[in-house]
Amino acid sequence: MTIAERWQAVQARVAAACARAGRPAASVAIVAVSKTHPVDAIRAALAAGATDFGENYAQELASKAAELAAGAPPAVRWHFIGRLQRNKAKLVAGRVALVHAVDTVELGEEIARRAGGAVQPILLAVNLGDEATKGGVAAGAAPVVARALAGVAGVSLDGLMTMPPPAEDPELSRPHFVALRALRDRLQDELGRALPVLSMGMSHDFEVAIDCGSTHVRIGTAIFGART
Repeated sequence: MTIAERWQAVQARVAAACARAGRPAASVAIVAVSKTHPVDAIRAALAAGATDFGENYAQELASKAAELAAGAPPAVRWHFIGRLQRNKAKLVAGRVALVHAVDTVELGEEIARRAGGAVQPILLAVNLGDEATKGGVAAGAAPVVARALAGVAGVSLDGLMTMPPPAEDPELSRPHFVALRALRDRLQDELGRALPVLSMGMSHDFEVAIDCGSTHVRIGTAIFGART
C-alpha cells in the first residue's frame, strides 16, 4: 500500500471507531508519527490530507521543519511526542502545536522560557504502567505536578498523555486508557479548569483508545509502514 492508501485506511478506521463510540470523527486528531521517515514521506502524507505530524527527536523535527519550509511552506501542525531534554527545549518551544510528554515542572518552566513570548500548549505525561524505561509521572504524583504546571506562565496545560505497556492484544491497553480519562476528569475538578486533550492510542490500539475518549491518536506504522 502507498502512504496515501494507508492514510485513507486509517481515516476510515478512526471514523468507524468514532461512530461506534457515538462521537463525531472530527473529535479525534490523527497525529502521523513521522520519526525516522524521510521528508518525502511527510510530503506524501500531506498530499493525502494529513496535517498533524509527530516527531520524537528535537533535532530531527527542527531539520524536517526547515526542509519543508523551504519554498512554499505547507500547512503542517507539528507535535513533539518524545521525551524532551531540557537543553533541547529551544528547538521545540514555540515551534509546535503541542508538546505531548512533559513530566516535570522544571521542563515546563524551561519550555516557557524558550517559547519566545508565546504560550506553548503542553500535556502532562503519565506513566500508568509504572515502567522504569519510560518517562512520565506516576498517577499518584500527577495532581501535584499538574497543579504546578497549571501555574507556569508561558505554557498551557491542555490535558494528559500516556503510553501503555506493549501488548499484542489491544484490549490490554483499555484499563490504562480508562484510568487516564478518570485521572483527567478528577484533575479538571481539582484544578477548576478544562483539560480537553487526551493523547492516547497508537497503530495497534487506537480504536480502543477512541472508545475510551482519546482526542489525539499517534499513528506511525499504520500510515508510513515499518521503520528501517
